[in-house]
Amino acid sequence: MVNVRPALRYVAVLMVLGLLWKLAAMALGGVILPNPEDAIRAFFAALPTRIFWEHFGVSAFRAVMGMVIAFGIAFPLGLVMGSVRRADAMLAPFIFLTYPIPKIVLLPVFLLLLGLGDASKIAMIALILGYQILVTTRDGVRSIHPKYLDSVRSLGGSRLDVLREVLVPAALPHGFTALRLGTGVSVAVLFFVESFATTRGLGYMIMDAWGAMDYLGMFVGIIGMSLMGAALYELANFMERRVCRWMFLRKRM
Repeated sequence: MVNVRPALRYVAVLMVLGLLWKLAAMALGGVILPNPEDAIRAFFAALPTRIFWEHFGVSAFRAVMGMVIAFGIAFPLGLVMGSVRRADAMLAPFIFLTYPIPKIVLLPVFLLLLGLGDASKIAMIALILGYQILVTTRDGVRSIHPKYLDSVRSLGGSRLDVLREVLVPAALPHGFTALRLGTGVSVAVLFFVESFATTRGLGYMIMDAWGAMDYLGMFVGIIGMSLMGAALYELANFMERRVCRWMFLRKRM
């Protein structure tokens, strides 16, 4: 049975945002901030065009690849740091000393090392999101009560059994929570890295339209990027429900 509540929440939020947008457009005269109906009409008019989907596809590829790489590296590393004291003792000082540093300032370095193509932008998204997943996963593993580990060991379980039956199931919800909440960060970083040194992506589309004073075109890109962020959030939420199915079954009981 399909759960309609998320769709209803999105509709309610869109109605409130549309009302606020309309009031702001009326206050500003509808020039710099166009009316929402005009922006939506322009967005639907851009949907059949090839150029919009080229920008959308490039941005979606960069965001998804950055999220996949971040989770693929940070989640296993968080498992190791949370369960192996020696690894945590060596890596934790480095992680927590560099965590507060705004990673976006390294973008010029990434552009010099990896070029102006997709690699530098994907790497920047993966770096920023990876720190969040790493810290959240590591803390999630460290919060496991020792009795769960002892119960598996008392039954003759090996280290692999402890990893498979205790550590991974306990860490996955934390990792997916960080991934889901990090979708907004990923899209924000994506907009920043696409706003210069590139000719493709929704971020470029927004800034190019802004520079040409094409405000309707600018809002077409903004709406497209907003919808992409919502889709990535729901995708991460769907993956969490599929992979961590036991957690949602327990909530229903």
